[in-house]
Amino acid sequence: MSQYLSYAEQSLHYFTRAHTGPAPGAIESPAAWRGADLASSDSWRHELTTAQIEELCEALNHASSTGRSTGSLTAADFPLPTLEPVIAMWRDTIAQGLGFQVVSGIPVERWTRDETERFFWCVGLHMGKPGAQNPKGDLLGHVTDTGADATDPHVRLYQTSSEIAFHCDAADIVGLLCVTAANIGGASRIASSVAVYNEVARRRPDLVPRLYEPFLLDVRNEDRSGKLRHLPIPPCRYADGRLRTFYHSDYFRSVVRHDDVPAFTEPERELLDLYEEIAGSPEFRLDMELRPGDIQWLSNHTVVHARTAYENRGEVGATPRHLLRLWLSIE
Repeated sequence: MSQYLSYAEQSLHYFTRAHTGPAPGAIESPAAWRGADLASSDSWRHELTTAQIEELCEALNHASSTGRSTGSLTAADFPLPTLEPVIAMWRDTIAQGLGFQVVSGIPVERWTRDETERFFWCVGLHMGKPGAQNPKGDLLGHVTDTGADATDPHVRLYQTSSEIAFHCDAADIVGLLCVTAANIGGASRIASSVAVYNEVARRRPDLVPRLYEPFLLDVRNEDRSGKLRHLPIPPCRYADGRLRTFYHSDYFRSVVRHDDVPAFTEPERELLDLYEEIAGSPEFRLDMELRPGDIQWLSNHTVVHARTAYENRGEVGATPRHLLRLWLSIE
């Protein structure tokens, strides 16, 4: 059995969201948090103990000693006798609780780039099943400024230093491991899509039904055949008291560049604007600076995430901002 999912398999798993009908009212859930209530707390951060760090280092040494390629390693090749139940709790927090978890203290400064990549891949295997992040089959993403043009509609913005608007990725969980931070900017900005939905319903209940109808998602250059230009994706699905949301500001909005896509109606434009206004407000958003050795795990069903623009200033030859990214599927 493959240790990872293809891009198509992962997308199908993610978008197969149970739906019985619109939520009957405001959704009460641990995932319906507001950033202003969490900003002064660190309950969502796990600081690794010395013993846990050493366990990770021993597991990495074991995985490296197998002589196998990173992509062929299994969770058993990265044994975590005491951390495995802790990771299970993180996964439960992501799937059933707040929808995010930050882990600090990963000793990235000790490791080579290959070792850091091997570590993150193997930890991901304990969290879920990795999947490809694009049709090319890339399994471990590198979030860094490649010099790509942020105004090019075919460029994925994680390859630039520009601001990234609120969105979700097509996987149950996205994990980011900070290897090198930016000198200026680059803050991670997250918001509860459940809390945002409740606020949209409170302010403009007339707009809520449109969240259960498909928006066209611009696929940009992600279809290798060049024939598929957009996909219909309903932002919200609701069943058994749980709201699962896929939202992508840039790709929902840029789709109108295609000749066969009509312009947004005024209510549609109002809905997109209101959704992002609420998500980005100080009351609802939670900003965090990811430092080297931090892992941020996020649910793509209950959290929308964004990033502020950043600059890499410093000495000539200084390492630019660099994060590793995993997309994971869970049961």
